[in-house]
Amino acid sequence: MNFINNLSFPVLIILAILMAIAPFGAEPHLIEKWNMLMAGTLRKPLDIFDFLMHSAPFILFVIKVGMIINKAAEKSNSVE
Repeated sequence: MNFINNLSFPVLIILAILMAIAPFGAEPHLIEKWNMLMAGTLRKPLDIFDFLMHSAPFILFVIKVGMIINKAAEKSNSVE
């Protein structure tokens, strides 16, 4: 968890945006793989890896925000 704590929000936001819109010329892979997931055609291991790789910065961002919210909730519960 220290790895996630050491990541800064600006870096995560920039990485999440860049990975979400890559490649810059064609349809972004994240959107393409999300559509495949919704259609039930995301079956090839390479496609699954690509989907996870392109969504990893966003997932890390969500985990970091969740950890901060959890820590704040624990502080408020210990004060009462």
